[in-house]
Amino acid sequence: MPHQVIPGIADFVRGGLPAPAATDDGNHWVDGFCWLYCGQQWTRVLWIGPASVAGAQAAMYACGPCIQELQERVWRSILLNDEPAREAPPGAPVEAASPRGRRAGRH
Repeated sequence: MPHQVIPGIADFVRGGLPAPAATDDGNHWVDGFCWLYCGQQWTRVLWIGPASVAGAQAAMYACGPCIQELQERVWRSILLNDEPAREAPPGAPVEAASPRGRRAGRH
């Protein structure tokens, strides 16, 4: 049986990053809406996993350029050991709160 090279893995082994999914890579791409950054209404998209909100799930799809952007953000986070900020030490300035003690953001 001949050896099979998975696209992007050879680059990763040599110290590079794996290539992101692309429309001609053999994955199951479909026509639909991109759920990520560009918001394209009708394009080639790939299922990237379920999105969960309040106990419900929906299939989440993204186009090639948005998958590439997402992959870059994920790898940047991994390579920088990006972690949530630790709690501030006692006596450190505290973030301003809204009148009811809640943050004032929309989300």
